[in-house]
Amino acid sequence: MADPVAGETRKRAEGLATRLPPLQVAAARVAATVLQGLHGRRRRGQGESFWQFRRYQHFDEARRIDWRRSARGTGLYVRETEWEAAQSVWIWCDGSASMHYRSRRRLEHAGDRARVLAAALAILLTEGGERVGLLGSGVPPRGGRVGLDRFVATLSGELRPNRLPPVVRVPRHCSLVLIGDFLEPVRDYREIVRNYVSAGCSGHLLQVLDPAVSGFPFRGRIRFQGSEAEEPHLLRRSEQVRDEYRQRLAEHCGALQELAARTGWSYARHTTDRSADSALLALHGALSGALH
Repeated sequence: MADPVAGETRKRAEGLATRLPPLQVAAARVAATVLQGLHGRRRRGQGESFWQFRRYQHFDEARRIDWRRSARGTGLYVRETEWEAAQSVWIWCDGSASMHYRSRRRLEHAGDRARVLAAALAILLTEGGERVGLLGSGVPPRGGRVGLDRFVATLSGELRPNRLPPVVRVPRHCSLVLIGDFLEPVRDYREIVRNYVSAGCSGHLLQVLDPAVSGFPFRGRIRFQGSEAEEPHLLRRSEQVRDEYRQRLAEHCGALQELAARTGWSYARHTTDRSADSALLALHGALSGALH
């Protein structure tokens, strides 16, 4: 029996995707393959042919250790294989409790908007011949209708409530799209991004916020109840802290943008009172450039 939740997410995502021009990632992949041939370079990834040994890292699976090679040295080594022509794109969706907030009934929860954007992006990518996987799900990326169905079904399930993207082994030179509210300290994201940059991955940060989180429109006596086990906080005149709140949020978002810029990634901010088309179109442009 078909999953009704997955079907509804898929229906909304397809409706969003059809209003945008097709993502030209297939042409980008061909261009990348041609350039690779011209320069005579090989790249690492998921191909079957041996490429080289490299030192074991903490996010590698133990089963990938080549014990014969490791026995000849003082450390552990894993075997890397050649890069395949098709790109793999890993998408992460924040499943933490803070994404379930909405300030007005007519608005989507930030988490719902993030899922629709992730599914719509997966539709555009698979139509362009790319392989898509949900980061941290343990399911390898796949392309085509089967891959898309699996991605949407996994995405429609209960996401892990991790507030931070996981650090897992992914193929070198793949692309990552991280979608969340990104309200944890920037230093936490900095370490995660650097791990993936060291693996040669390009990436994109899409910050999805409720407009009340973004603008703090509250007035008067407000009791704020934390969504992630924080202590409740009472403000007797909440408008008095509005300017300071907005300043701190601007500094936080500026630090995220700087992190992305320093690592060659992209950053965009989206609020749920705006059309999802604009956010998807921004991802479309950023990801097309990364795949060229």
